[in-house]
Amino acid sequence: MSQAATTPTTPQAPAHAGAAACAAGLSKVYGEGETRVVALDSVSVEFGRGRFTAIMGPSGSGKSTLMHCMAGLDTISAGSARIGDTELSRLGDRQLTRLRRDKIGFIFQAFNLLPTLNALENITLPMDIAGRKPDQQWLDLVVATVGLSGRLRHRPSQLSGGQQQRVAVARALASRPEIIFADEPTGNLDSRSGAEVLGFLRESVRELGQTVVMVTHDPVAASYADRVVFLADGRLIDELAAPTPEDVLDRMRRFDTKGRTS
Repeated sequence: MSQAATTPTTPQAPAHAGAAACAAGLSKVYGEGETRVVALDSVSVEFGRGRFTAIMGPSGSGKSTLMHCMAGLDTISAGSARIGDTELSRLGDRQLTRLRRDKIGFIFQAFNLLPTLNALENITLPMDIAGRKPDQQWLDLVVATVGLSGRLRHRPSQLSGGQQQRVAVARALASRPEIIFADEPTGNLDSRSGAEVLGFLRESVRELGQTVVMVTHDPVAASYADRVVFLADGRLIDELAAPTPEDVLDRMRRFDTKGRTS
């Protein structure tokens, strides 16, 4: 692995339309006047198809806001956010709901499983609501990939935390979305269960061609990604390819030192 550059560089604006998602000059502002907060400040970034990208930064850096704006969960104040060729700011509420249902998968720190449904029913729930039948061959492959074949009839209370998050991963994968957004997906898991879930996400990219964008504060979790982008004060300030935990930690320490001395 090459030595990390001494001076962080700002990633360039999206260069082609083949990305699963991209932002160009994306800004998000909350409040007005004295209460005005700039959560994102003209961020441009591209998330390539079939790639695993981690978003990192200190608390308040804007990483979750970026994910929420890119996933259509929050509005943008300026700039552009696209899923494939679809510009999110041009969609109404009903169109956004359909986009999130049909093209986006979500994995959150809280597993968000319905306790009265078994694992299989939780996995297929979004498609059931949409009135769509799952592709059985794809569903079987997803279930096998995340190692749930023997647990499909169990309810969440009968599963460990790691197994519950595997169900959430399978649910996100089951509809074959264009992109999966994961917000601190291992935050409620022990290190072993977290490693298993991250391994399944990595496998979904490598074996199933999935696109994953994950917000995390954990250098070890980030090392499962193909690429890490770093935010600070609402701006994209650096990126790192083929990360190792040591590289990520070193980069984060450097940003922290710069912040204290600036």
